[in-house]
Amino acid sequence: MLMKWARRSIWLLLLAALVAGAVYTFQPSPVPVDVAMVVRGPLEVTIDEDGKTRIKEKYIVSTPVGGRLQRIELREGDPVQSGETILAMIQPSNPDLLDARSLAQAKARVRASEAAVNRAKSRCDKTKVERDQADKDLQRAQQLIESRAISPSEFEKTQAEFRSINELLRSAEFDKEIALFELDLARAALVHVQPDGPTGYSEESGPIFFEIRSPINGVVLRVLQESSTIVSPGTPIVELGDHRDLEIVVDVLSNDAVKISPGTQVRLEQWGGTTTLRGTVRLIEPSAFEKVSALGVEEQRVNVIVDFDESSPQDAPLGDGYRVEARMVVWSADDVVKVPTSALFRDRNQWAAFVVENGRVVLTPVTIGHRNDREAEVVDGLATGDTVVLHPGDNLADGAQIVARETL
Repeated sequence: MLMKWARRSIWLLLLAALVAGAVYTFQPSPVPVDVAMVVRGPLEVTIDEDGKTRIKEKYIVSTPVGGRLQRIELREGDPVQSGETILAMIQPSNPDLLDARSLAQAKARVRASEAAVNRAKSRCDKTKVERDQADKDLQRAQQLIESRAISPSEFEKTQAEFRSINELLRSAEFDKEIALFELDLARAALVHVQPDGPTGYSEESGPIFFEIRSPINGVVLRVLQESSTIVSPGTPIVELGDHRDLEIVVDVLSNDAVKISPGTQVRLEQWGGTTTLRGTVRLIEPSAFEKVSALGVEEQRVNVIVDFDESSPQDAPLGDGYRVEARMVVWSADDVVKVPTSALFRDRNQWAAFVVENGRVVLTPVTIGHRNDREAEVVDGLATGDTVVLHPGDNLADGAQIVARETL
């Protein structure tokens, strides 16, 4: 009988071991997860976009007159002084070449002008003789009227004749001057393009040049017309600017631009230096523009203009068109309850998180306030010191057993 009960006990023990092994085999194992703790601390919300520097005031210097532009010796980066540095010099351009027919016509006009001058001089000389005779007649009439040898009407007639001849003389002298001017014009048409010709040359001072001087203190940004050439009035030749007077242009999405206001603080990073530069938003441009993103999406974007703060180093080696990363702070607080955004997910149209309690996760609804791409402000649902699961996957459910990959 004792042996019978012993054998039965052994079989019962074997059956219990098999059941325990089956239960252990089919029991779900803890899910390994990353965890983080809900803490209090500072939080700020920023709009991060790429920007570029630009000189506030650029000056494109153009030619005020036409002529032959002399070769510009200035180069990009050369300093210029207002009213002192000569940017360029312009010499009067050469006249057009004359073909045989035009040359013959020009010579004929010169001869005609010379004949007109001679005729005007002859007429002027003849009128001078008549004026001298009229002057003598007037003097004699003056003596006769004093002695009452002639009547007043005869004296007045003599005066009128003198004035008339005097006006004729003035007209003849004007005709002679006009004829001389026309002769100069006719001779000027005979000027050919010659290396040592009179074009752009003054006998008193030598070659004639028009100097263009710098309107500002700054540097040469670009030489738009380097070589010597014939230019017309208004031709751009040099672009100038003060490379120390910089601003930053950041284009942001239009729905982000409405969150920014003048005076918003900006941190400028990734510009090539080891320090973070500071700036302040001066202007949000009132007009947006369309831009196609790298993914081919059409976006409405707005330019935000940022000025460097006085605390930023003035000797930062930045120039026109340099790239920077701008972080515009649209909201900040020094002491809030915050949680990593990677712990949050949407559950039934609300935010939620998995809170770790006694090795298991509890699905907890969460109300959040401000957030950035790393952290979010907790308004309700979580408390300081709570442990939450980061990057929860589909294999997690309320009450699931977990094991932390690393100890907090």
